[in-house]
Amino acid sequence: MDATVDTTTENWPDAIYRVLKDADVRQACYVPDAGHTRLINRLIADPDVEATVLTTEEEGIPIAAGAWLGGQRTVLLMQSSGVGNTINMLSLMATCRFPFLTIVTMRGEWAEFNPWQVPMGAATERSLEMMGVRCMRVDKAEDVEETVSAAAALAYEADQQIAVILSQRLLGRKKWVEK
Repeated sequence: MDATVDTTTENWPDAIYRVLKDADVRQACYVPDAGHTRLINRLIADPDVEATVLTTEEEGIPIAAGAWLGGQRTVLLMQSSGVGNTINMLSLMATCRFPFLTIVTMRGEWAEFNPWQVPMGAATERSLEMMGVRCMRVDKAEDVEETVSAAAALAYEADQQIAVILSQRLLGRKKWVEK
């Protein structure tokens, strides 16, 4: 069995892609995630973006730091369950004041079926905030583009560490399906 996402007709992944292109993001790091699939596929297909699959989310933070030192902007795409893997490495961003933008798809909240996702889902925003990452939450598709754009400006223009939290309600209900 695999987890799948009930997709909506909303085009918010395309809006995120446009914002990242407008912000001149040249690198994208990710651990495969059903909630980010459409966005990941757009980034992989873009010849101007270096898309890097990670074995663990924390690997994306030093990649983002190195990219910034080399004059490029990076986004880290992850699921809320992966936030816990990044906590120690986030000290690099806070200490060195590198700009950081991550887009986090949530699990463990609205209509969750998997009890293993609930603890980190409940702790995601607080964990990021305790490490100095400002969180901007999105619950409605119509707010995605403006929120990601504001987050990108804060990260890349004001050298801030920003997480855009895409709520589980926005992503749609997940369910187990037989393959």
